Formats: sequence, C-alpha cells, structure tokens
Amino acid sequence: MRRKKNISGRKDEQGIVIVLVAVVMLFVVGAMAALSIDVVTLYTARSEAQLAADAAALAAARVLANSGTTSDFGLLAGAETRARNVARHVAEQNQVGGKLVAAGEITVSFGGTDNTNPTVTVSVKKNDLPTFFARIWGTKFVTVGATATAEAYNPSGPPRATATATPVAPICVKPWLLPNKDPSPGGNTIFNPSGNITNTNLLGFTNTMTLACPGANGACTTLPASTAAWSYFPGDDATTFPHPTNSLPTCNPALTTNYQESVAGCIQIPISCSSSALTPANIDTNPYPSSGRNPDTADAVNCLTHATNNDGDTVTSTAPPAAPFEFFAGADNPVAVVDPTLSGKPVMVSDSLVTVPVFDDTGYNPGWTSVPIIGFVQLFLNPAGTATLPGGSVSTTVINIAGCGTGATGTPILGNGASPVAVRLISPP
Repeated sequence: MRRKKNISGRKDEQGIVIVLVAVVMLFVVGAMAALSIDVVTLYTARSEAQLAADAAALAAARVLANSGTTSDFGLLAGAETRARNVARHVAEQNQVGGKLVAAGEITVSFGGTDNTNPTVTVSVKKNDLPTFFARIWGTKFVTVGATATAEAYNPSGPPRATATATPVAPICVKPWLLPNKDPSPGGNTIFNPSGNITNTNLLGFTNTMTLACPGANGACTTLPASTAAWSYFPGDDATTFPHPTNSLPTCNPALTTNYQESVAGCIQIPISCSSSALTPANIDTNPYPSSGRNPDTADAVNCLTHATNNDGDTVTSTAPPAAPFEFFAGADNPVAVVDPTLSGKPVMVSDSLVTVPVFDDTGYNPGWTSVPIIGFVQLFLNPAGTATLPGGSVSTTVINIAGCGTGATGTPILGNGASPVAVRLISPP
C-alpha cells in the first residue's frame, strides 16, 4: 500500500482562506450598511422635498382661490404673480437634507383647463445633497427633488347648458341662507339653472346684508311673503348648521347663544352644494330668545372679524375689481396683536372671509321651512366697530362666486379649507 503523503502547508492554506472570506464578508456587510445609511438619508430628503412642494403648491392655490380669479378671468395674471411669490416664500421656509431650500431650487408653473379651475405646480430640486459613505465610489453629491400640483376648483364654469360639474362642500359655512338674487343694480339672479355666474360684475360689489325675517326679536316664526336680494334667512342650529362646541374665539361681549357661536366660530359639518331636494338646508323657524338676533349678529360679526375697536382686517376692492383682491391685517388681528409691525401688512387669509350658501328661491312661498342650496358666495365682512348694526345688517364685499346649478350630482369635493373654491392637491395623489 502507498502511504498518503502530507502536503506541506495545506493546513496553513485553509486558515488563510477563512481569514480572506471573513475580510471580504466584513467589507461587503460594511459597504451594504454604509449604502443603507445613504439610501435612508436620501429617502428622508425626498420626503422633505415633497412636503415643501406640497405646502408651496397648496399655499399658491389658496392665493388663486381667494383672489377672485375663478370668478373673473381678468384677474388671473395678477393672481399668478402673487401666487408665485407665495409659493417661493413657503418653499424657502423648508429644509431638505438639513439645508433650507434656495430660490434657485424652486420652479413654479400654472395650468388648468379654464380659469374656473386653475392649477399651480411647484417643483423643489436640491442638487447638492452630500453623501456620506458613497464617497468611496466617487459620488459626493446627489440630486433630490419632488413635484406637487394643487388646484383651485370652482364648479361655476366654463359656461354649460346643463349642470354637470362636481359640486363642492365647504366647512365653516355661516348660518345665513341667501336667495338666488343679485343685489347689484339691474341684477336678476346670481346663478342660472346650470350654475353659471350670471353677472361677473358682482365681484367686488359692496352691499348691506340684512335679516329677512320680520318676527319679534329677529325670529323666523313668520316667514316673509317673498325673498329679497341680500336678505338672509337664519339656518337651523339643530340640523343643518350645528354650532361648534370648541375652538371658539374669545369675545367681548361674550358669546351667549348657539347662533352667535355658529357665526363667530367654525361649523365643522360640510355644507353640500348638491342643489337637490335630497339635501335641503333648514331655516330656523323657532322663537328666538334673549334680546334678539339683530344685536347678537352684530356682536358675533365684530368678534369674528376682530373689529371690536374698529381695527379689523380690510380688503382692497373695486366693483368690478381691476386687480386681484388683497387683504390687510388690522391692528386687532391676532397676528398683529402679537407683532404690531404686521398691522396694515398683506395677509394670505383673513377671518373676515366667510362663505355663505345661496338657495334656489324659484317658486318660493312663506310655507317653506327648508331650501335647496345651489351655490355659495364668499364674502368679506367689512369692519363695523362696536356699534350695533341696525336690523342685524352686515356690510359685505363679494370676493368669490361658486355655483353648482339646480341639477348637480356626484360626491362633493371637500377641498382644503372654508372657501367655496375648493383647494386640493391633485398630484401626487
């Protein structure tokens, strides 16, 4: 028999292989761990860029919604300029990868099929995001970006023969039901049966809105024989307009009735502009307690608009407007109270901006206790000071008009806020 010869050094070679495998595995695992840290960092930065784009697009769309341009196409160019500035300002307040977004990293563009639903697209792209461990492969910087598109949707147009647009359902709607009557000189209706705006010159029109009910203390136990332009019915607190129970403003004099809380606070139930008899809005026909609805309206409106000392917000406007609406903080605005230098400065939104439903009063008779909502008007409540408004009247300026028509169907768009012009992100979904 042959004896097996021992190969010199084999045992030493086996030990070297094990060491080499261990070193390679350590390198692979370390590289994967390093890359995973970079990948997580990039994903985080990508999320931050998306949040910045979303916020900027929504803010810009809110400017378009409150500018009046969805009701009057002639205001679009000026509104886009302001919306672009706001989008850039909002985006620049955000950090991506630990660095604030710079002006050169923001792109803003506008679109939409027509002026009633303009869109704004904001892209945020940061090109110099540093890597950590990927540098060993020569990659020192990477690009991270995101894009968002927001829409300001108004169901009023474009002009159509039938009401086919998707309706809207804003929140914080005030409990004032207005008949479909244009208060401007020579006016007929605010909306036609298809929901189109009958008179775009109503935009910027300033008029006094009064209580329609002749009953004692402003109650609607006896309804008028006919409806009058800019003469409102109070909405029923128990059904359609339930008063808010929290987040109420501090008022002087203090709020004492459910009606006042509904005016000065925010009714959280969306009020749908479905225009059908399936979802009518109920009129408050109950006897009204205390001193009456008229002084209660005055106190609640002054509380809402921070006009107790006649220093509420103001709006620049002509009828019809020659430029997009612009709102200025009054000295009693909470932001100006905290920082007095902001008094008289432009603000994006104002508590003086309210949404009021419009109902179809065709065939109205004093027997009605509920009415079909066919649209909304957005009004600016002008400062009234501490004086009691006579007859429960309120000085208003028309900012937006949004009509659904008498036959609109479908799931209403809730939007993002209290405006009847719904603001929403449409991309990314």
